Amino acid sequence: MTGPIEARSATLDELPTVLELVRQAHDGQLNQRDGGTWALANAAPVTEQRLRDRLADGLVVVGTVFDVPLGVTVARLEPVADGLLAVVEEIHTHPDARGVGVGRHMIEAVESWARAAGCIGIDSLALPGDRATKNFFEAAGLIARAIVVHRSLASEEPPPHRWSLDVG
Repeated sequence: MTGPIEARSATLDELPTVLELVRQAHDGQLNQRDGGTWALANAAPVTEQRLRDRLADGLVVVGTVFDVPLGVTVARLEPVADGLLAVVEEIHTHPDARGVGVGRHMIEAVESWARAAGCIGIDSLALPGDRATKNFFEAAGLIARAIVVHRSLASEEPPPHRWSLDVG
């Protein structure tokens, strides 16, 4: 241990703990506004096999406080037109360990990994209304580059605001 707060690559032996932290991350996202749509359209599967795959071809970081795993980050490399993009699939810190630097250490580990891989940037996702995540990403230098919009077609209700164009 080099300090009370660290971020390091996860090991195979830690997969049960990492999987539980990823489950916590997903549960937290599901409780956010539009979390259900995120789960259908954007969420990576919460499986040990995906974590094994990311250990082999991506990045799985454990954030620790006094060697106790309290955070997790899972990232992958995504080919894009000009090279590679580092995509953060999950970043989660246990609520009791927030605000002490665990997340900062983990996102710094992602940046180091992404630079070493020759990535052109880092992407992640914050759900609408999740100000804590948005503020965390902005503090780490990640800024919004797109806004994804969605309208559910599950009901026949019209959208809340209709407008008409006067073309006459």
